[in-house]
Amino acid sequence: MKEDQEVLDWIEEHFSDPENEPNLIGVLLALQARFGYLPKVGMREVAQRMGLSPANVYGVATFYNQFRLVPPGRHPIRVCVGTACHIKQAVKVLEHWERNLGISEGEVSEDREYSLDRVACVGCCTLAPVTLIGEEVIGNMSPTKVDGLLLQHKLNRKPEKGE
Repeated sequence: MKEDQEVLDWIEEHFSDPENEPNLIGVLLALQARFGYLPKVGMREVAQRMGLSPANVYGVATFYNQFRLVPPGRHPIRVCVGTACHIKQAVKVLEHWERNLGISEGEVSEDREYSLDRVACVGCCTLAPVTLIGEEVIGNMSPTKVDGLLLQHKLNRKPEKGE
């Protein structure tokens, strides 16, 4: 597959750069930063190059919640549930996203349009509760605001071939 070859090429380049010290978490973070998630072929190749078992690499990747094992949606949605956001009902906002998108946190919509994740803190406490859509920070979230954002996206979305 073309993507698998891109992953393998990236790993070859990453490991051949003397500036990159091969520590597992650093490599996995860099791999995810490049591809948006940790591809299986990438985790296997990293394991082989670092002399680790694939199970060891998978164990680290699943232990830390910042790693994704599936590609994110075209519009990744992250709901902050840090202290300030939690106090201001962020969990209700997250549940409203789940109902409206038909997915649970950590999942990707069937059409791959959206992914939904909970994050611990985005550092925008004065805007609590906060949702990020891509890199855009949207503060003072409410269930009603979720409805408006989804409606706005549907109106702005360009139909794909066959729609």
